[in-house]
Amino acid sequence: MSHVTSLVNDQTFVDLRPRLFAVAYRMLGTVSDAEDVVQDAFLRWQKVDHVSVRDTTGFLIRTVTRLCLDHMRAAHTRREAYPGEWLPEPLVTDGATERLDRDVSVALLLALERLTPLERAAFLLHDVFEQSYDELAKALERTPESCRQLVSRARKHVQRNKPRTQVEPQQGEAIAKAFFMAAKSGDTDVLTKLLAQDVRFVSDGGGKVLATLNPILGRDKVMRLLSGLARKYSDQSVQQWQFCHLNNLPSILSHETDGILQTTSLEIKCGVITAVYVVRNPEKTRHLSFDEHMPINLGPSD
Repeated sequence: MSHVTSLVNDQTFVDLRPRLFAVAYRMLGTVSDAEDVVQDAFLRWQKVDHVSVRDTTGFLIRTVTRLCLDHMRAAHTRREAYPGEWLPEPLVTDGATERLDRDVSVALLLALERLTPLERAAFLLHDVFEQSYDELAKALERTPESCRQLVSRARKHVQRNKPRTQVEPQQGEAIAKAFFMAAKSGDTDVLTKLLAQDVRFVSDGGGKVLATLNPILGRDKVMRLLSGLARKYSDQSVQQWQFCHLNNLPSILSHETDGILQTTSLEIKCGVITAVYVVRNPEKTRHLSFDEHMPINLGPSD
């Protein structure tokens, strides 16, 4: 292969890389694993006879999908033994529409997590990335009819478990900041107004740092938890925090008093918070950092 041809093929991969990452992240739910899979796909791409590849996009999506399936099978035991609740690695989606142009909400990723690896792959490739059943059959090494059944089962499950929430950006930011300040100060009056009656609080510490082992359900229980934490750390204050969007949800990234980099993401419906997702596992937040171009809030918002 000539040097020029090699550069062209490398650039072809670079152009497709955002789409390949999007496939891998939705399949695996972790940023680091998705990046590893995409890099592995690139190494394999370099060894391919590119002249024989008619559909580069389809070929590379199939490659990434198979690598993800292999990874999921290998990680199955580790995921089952995961201490406490598992949440996907937070992904910054501010200004990332060209990278992840479709839903990457926590609700969707949790719904996908309950599918078998093949159902997950089939649903994502067909319903999200608009691959035909014939293309699915090649990627999953199944018949088109089998793929159709996989997609049908997965679609029903996802639609049943994935809440539909939409919030205007400004409203989402205002609610997120108000919730964060109320939670840190233990302001139950504000929390009562912000939290839905059936709100769900999920915290992921990965067994490495303090976090709730099971979801906390209901406004009263969530408020007791937050009030207790506020009292416990009343003599300490969060050093840095800033608003951002993680997985397309209004979120707060914060350096906590215990030295943990924490993310707090909110599902909001009809102006109230229906779910709170807190990621504290250091392995899941190590790829995040404060954006020097965004304002860092050191106290109550205006």
